[in-house]
Amino acid sequence: MATTGIKRRAFQAAFPYTIPIFAGFWFLGIAYGLYMHVSGFSFVYPMIMSAVIFGGSLEFVAVSMLLSPFAPLQTFLVAVMIQARHLFYGIAMLDRFAGLGWKRWYLIYGMCDETFSLNYSAEIPKDVDRGWFMIFVTLLNQLYWVSGATLGGLLGGFIRFNTDGLEFVLTAMFVVIFLEQWMKEQKHYTALIGMGVSVLCLVIFGPDSFLIPSMIGILLLLIGFKKPIEKAGGWS
Repeated sequence: MATTGIKRRAFQAAFPYTIPIFAGFWFLGIAYGLYMHVSGFSFVYPMIMSAVIFGGSLEFVAVSMLLSPFAPLQTFLVAVMIQARHLFYGIAMLDRFAGLGWKRWYLIYGMCDETFSLNYSAEIPKDVDRGWFMIFVTLLNQLYWVSGATLGGLLGGFIRFNTDGLEFVLTAMFVVIFLEQWMKEQKHYTALIGMGVSVLCLVIFGPDSFLIPSMIGILLLLIGFKKPIEKAGGWS
């Protein structure tokens, strides 16, 4: 009974924090499920991929990877580049995961941008178990995403409407992310580097082969010019 009470208090404390995530995850998750359906995949694919990959940007990109010729090295490099920020999330959470026993393994597996933000910054009440609080934040956020993606995949098979152009949702998502980052920056050095390198690689390598060179070029330039950019106030 004592354990049940601990879990209940942790759930009641964690749930309100995740409500805004629910709204965003369901909207994007349903769009992702519909996108998978339009691309020719059963609802089983977004259901499993959302549970196993659990990385929104990567899951959208994975659709085109599944439809492309087999290229394991390129797929691996793209996945690493897209999700590389999680390395820094993990380092930042080392102290918070300390002493949590088996819980830390699921917390590591289920950590996404939003979950990291909540578990890192949330003010956990003193009478609430820290480990169970973070477990419920992580679990609820994952359930929101998986249920939204699954629902989108199912709705795609029942709702009859013109889906021409729905695949543009991926492009739109990245445009919105880029614009949000642009507005947060006071100076736009990093954004300009990204755009400049991408356009240059597109011209040199063509639309089918420019992605990996672009990512490598952007990474090298950001590493090489990190200190000058920070000194100029253009790093956010």
